[in-house]
Formats: sequence, C-alpha cells, structure tokens
Amino acid sequence: MTDPWTVGRVVRWAADDFRARGMESPRLEAELMLAHALGIERMRVIVEPERALEPEELARYRDFIRRRRKGEPIAYIRGQKEFYGRVFHVDARVIVPRPDTETLVETALRRTAQAKVGARYLDLCTGSGCVSITLARERTTCQVFGVDLSNEALAVARHNAIRLGAVTQVAWFRGDLFAALPEAYQRRFDLVTANPPYIPEGELDGLSADIRDFEPRLALAGGADGLDVSRRIIAEAPRWLRPGGSLAIEIGTEQASEVARLFGEAGFGATVVDKDYGARDRVVSGVVL
Repeated sequence: MTDPWTVGRVVRWAADDFRARGMESPRLEAELMLAHALGIERMRVIVEPERALEPEELARYRDFIRRRRKGEPIAYIRGQKEFYGRVFHVDARVIVPRPDTETLVETALRRTAQAKVGARYLDLCTGSGCVSITLARERTTCQVFGVDLSNEALAVARHNAIRLGAVTQVAWFRGDLFAALPEAYQRRFDLVTANPPYIPEGELDGLSADIRDFEPRLALAGGADGLDVSRRIIAEAPRWLRPGGSLAIEIGTEQASEVARLFGEAGFGATVVDKDYGARDRVVSGVVL
C-alpha cells in the first residue's frame, strides 16, 4: 500500500515542486493553497500535518497546483488578498493589491490627519477598491469616490465594499479619470489618490509571468515612459481639489524625480516622496497652494 497523502506530505511535495520551479516562497504558497483547498486557516495546515486528505480534497489541491505552475497568481487561485489588515476579493478583473500600495494609504492618511467630518476623498484607477475602501474604513466620517475605466473592476470594488462594510461610504463612477465625475465636484475634494498604470510599454514583456500573462494590461501599461496617466492626473487634479487639498500618486521606483517635477509645474507645494517597505521610492504627494 502507498502512504496516504497527509497534509504534511502533500505540502512537502508541493513546496519541493515550487522550489524547483524557482518560486520565491514555495512553502508559504503550498500551505496557503492547501488551506484554501480544505477551507481552513493556514495555521491548521501547520499544526495538523498527519491529517489525511480525502480524494476530492486532493483533487482540488492538485488543480490549484496545476494553475500555479502555469503562473496564475496565488491571489487569483485563492480569490483573495490581504491589504492593510483586511481581506479583499480579487480575480483576473483587477490587479492584485500589493504591500507597496499600502504606502499610498499611509501617505493619504498622513496628509489628511486633520480631516474634518464629511471630508471628500477621490481615488482614481481604483481597481479592486483596496485604497478607496481602506480610506473609508480608516476615516469613517469621510465620503470616498472611486473611479475606474473598467466596469469589470468596479464590479469587484462594489463587492468588496459590501463585504467590508463600506457600501454607504463609497460611491463608484465609471469613466476616464476626472471625466467620470460631474462638473459640480470641481474644487470639492480634500484628497485625490491614484495608483495609475505606470509600467513603461517596453518593460511589460519582461515582467514575471504571473503579472504579464494574468493581470489586466489596462491597469499596468503606462505608455512609453510609464507616466502617460500620471501626467494627466497631476495636470488636472488642482481643478478638483480644495485649496490646501492633497494629491498622492503611486509611482515606479525610477520615476520619483520626474513626477516631483510635474507636481511643481502643476502648482503643488510641500512635495514629498515616500518609500515603500523595501525602501524604494513609491509615492509622491503634494498640496494645492
């Protein structure tokens, strides 16, 4: 008789397979996917190594492994990703929220530390809604407006707002940046945030397969130098911000000096570049003078 496929055995096998394929966190991914296949917390995978898998559980796990081998992001396989302490639903309609983007939230919260009741925040290129909803939950007296060009992305964002208790705080608009908003909202926002597509076209093919082949290109490609969308946001934002309002934009790691220059040209002051958890330039922010 062959040995049974226990939790410990199948995790070791999957981790070895992922390691041989050059994946960065083979053991972690093996454990997370098994926990998802079994419908349990990851900690139980760690503390119950002798548990034998039922045939349907093993089949489900093998399907996840096949998908991961093809490069599909583990967040899509699991259908979720943690961001700023909350679990967001994600799938192929949106890019996967990344820890680096938490820097955008931290910058926004710092810039609005004296936020008044009823303050209005606008989040462009909202995607899964991770920034919009996080700001709403962290600042429970503010009103947040999330904008995206993709109806599919907005469907994910709306779902997340319901799941995470922000449905009454966030309004969603479909359209091209500020053009999605009624003209009456001009000069009425205290904060504008954006995580725009900022990868130069020439670098897209060099991205890892899980990004290049699975995440929506619309949310990645930023033109020749990666700044096509950022330029438009920076140039147009002053019309939509109250005097003293703030703009915060996520950037690629080599874009800080050019984006800071664009902030100055658009009339922003107190421009700051914030670094992400890996000490890389990640967010540029400034205040309308």
